[in-house]
Amino acid sequence: MSELKTRLADSVKDAMRAKASERLGTLRLLQAAIKQKEIDERKDLTDAEITTIIEKQIKQRRESIAAFTQAGRTETAAQETAEMVVLQEFLPQAATEEEVAAAIDQAFVQVQAEGVTGPAAMGKVMAILKQALAGRADMSALSGQVKARLG
Repeated sequence: MSELKTRLADSVKDAMRAKASERLGTLRLLQAAIKQKEIDERKDLTDAEITTIIEKQIKQRRESIAAFTQAGRTETAAQETAEMVVLQEFLPQAATEEEVAAAIDQAFVQVQAEGVTGPAAMGKVMAILKQALAGRADMSALSGQVKARLG
């Protein structure tokens, strides 16, 4: 069993003991998403694949929070924020600004060495960054930084 799945199972048990129903619900939703992916692909997922699922769930929460806030539904937005905080516990430690800048520089050097320019460079750079900073940086924020540097 992967390290992340073990941590998740332990967290579910802890939440049950503490009677933390909201936390437990979020953790169970994550477990269900992981199990569904394992059934669909007929294999045990690696930590990297589980991290991708967690990132996707966090992205969904961010979008929901923005929509609920815009609609004036602050209570629902607060619930989504609480769920996002629980999910973020299972991501690797966030990359520092220096690490992000270094990864972007390195990606640009690699793409330029391959001779890729224009719009194709954006895709190449983002693919490199996604691999280098998986689960450690907000990809939409990175995308903005890369666009600014390309443009």
